[in-house]
Amino acid sequence: MSITDKRLLRGARAREIVLRRAVDIASLDGLDDVSFGRLATDTGMSKAGIQTLFKSKEVLQLGTIDQARDMFVDAVVRPAWAAAPGVERLRSLVEHWIEYATAPLFEGGCFRVANIARFDSKPGAIRDALFRDQQEWLGTIEKELRNAVDAREIAELDIDLAVFQIDSALCAANTALRLGDEDVVAKVRRTVGDLLKTP
Repeated sequence: MSITDKRLLRGARAREIVLRRAVDIASLDGLDDVSFGRLATDTGMSKAGIQTLFKSKEVLQLGTIDQARDMFVDAVVRPAWAAAPGVERLRSLVEHWIEYATAPLFEGGCFRVANIARFDSKPGAIRDALFRDQQEWLGTIEKELRNAVDAREIAELDIDLAVFQIDSALCAANTALRLGDEDVVAKVRRTVGDLLKTP
């Protein structure tokens, strides 16, 4: 392996360490608290080294959002593809989301819930990235609801409203779980179950 390859490998490992810590900070305290100084303190790396990797705070924040998205997809979305399209996959998505929020994958619970409200009125690249991820997640739920309706697994329903209801239940559940209310998991399952009634 060449010296350049070793440097690239070290840089990639350092970047992974920094971003893994950054997503936990952002889930606990928000993306505004993701800073070079705090990450240097938390990881034991030099502030200058982290700045070399990310150039600016916005680049660091955008990298944090991408890292959180990739981890979410790996934990919630990708495992659900093993289930059949429609009701089975939608239930799998919800169950994996419950595991993601109760474990939790990030120290502060759902990354998106922790950050989207802080940036919904702040135009810019951070808001756009969070909104993109939110729309992608809602689109995933919508697709499986449509699959379920088209396959006549469930009764006709207002899909846009159903997507809103499921997402709202999950967001509320995240907050309740952070406050120690584990009974909310049963409420999520019941909410989703009520929407997935057979025709």
